[in-house]
Amino acid sequence: MQPLAGLLVLDFSTLLPGPLAALMLAEAGAEVIKIERPGGEDMRRFPPMVDGESAAFAMLNRGKTIVTLDLKSETDRAQLQPLLARADILIEQFRPGVMKRLGLGYDDLRAINPKLIYCSISGYGQSGPRADEAGHDVNYIGATGLLDLQPGPIERPVLPPLLAADIGGGSFPAMINILLALRACDRSGQGAFIDIAMTDTMLTFAWYALALGQAGGKFPKPGEMSLVGGAPRYRLYPTKDGKVVACGALEQKFWLAFAAAIGLGDKFVDDRRDPAATWEAVAKLIAARTADEWRPVFAKADCCVTIVTPLEEAIRDPHFAGRGLFAHQIETASGKKIPALPVPIDPQFRAK
Repeated sequence: MQPLAGLLVLDFSTLLPGPLAALMLAEAGAEVIKIERPGGEDMRRFPPMVDGESAAFAMLNRGKTIVTLDLKSETDRAQLQPLLARADILIEQFRPGVMKRLGLGYDDLRAINPKLIYCSISGYGQSGPRADEAGHDVNYIGATGLLDLQPGPIERPVLPPLLAADIGGGSFPAMINILLALRACDRSGQGAFIDIAMTDTMLTFAWYALALGQAGGKFPKPGEMSLVGGAPRYRLYPTKDGKVVACGALEQKFWLAFAAAIGLGDKFVDDRRDPAATWEAVAKLIAARTADEWRPVFAKADCCVTIVTPLEEAIRDPHFAGRGLFAHQIETASGKKIPALPVPIDPQFRAK
């Protein structure tokens, strides 16, 4: 039996953070009922479409039962009452105060279901001066100092290729705290209200910059930290054929192995002496050969250096296939099957 079998989750959320958290609960065995407004949520219209269905929506809502209700309708809200009375977990992602105005706030529901674990996900949390402020991932990483650590050249700033706030600040903290609340409920018999602010965890992601600034009194400027391009041993280097080498040779033994593998001159090996000169020397050497020429060199050196792999190649990597990351499937209404979204649930706990 799966660990969350027998639990009922009501998912009122949309787009990414809440739906992904609810998906992980579903994958671990919970029954998840997704409450959608008439016409469906916005993610249903996100391309690409497979047989008229959004692939993104299908990935995030695998294994859920969809119930369409107009929460502004008293009649429709009345249909929720039996579900609310027996639900174990509720996830919502409206702006603060919306569920309360609908008569679905935590205090309202706790009165009929004291064991309910009620998780609210928002950008800035349920309280504070910015609680009602609209935003998306880029706003949350921008407001917390995280994006400023490495925006790229000021004339061409770079967006990170991941939704750190949505997933790292929304979905994962929601999942963690819901599981903690379930454990606490096992002991006390009481549910809990969980206030997940996506911005809060962005400050967790800025852990090293916080350590530098709060301990030394000087916060790092964009690009200064070793892990965002401030050190030659942790950088991206273009190859001759337009691909990229990802160098993560932080520890001295790996850096020395890397330096030896590429033939870095002795005067550049001590990268603390003149980091810019070392970076330029490494960049020149890497740019002189193709990615395929470098690949066996780095494999032999075993120095925390890899060739950046396009996603379409990564999903065909025998390593990921061997770990079963794409073994689960979604079936569309027409019967077409596509791989399900990989989620960080151990295979022994995950739905088939």
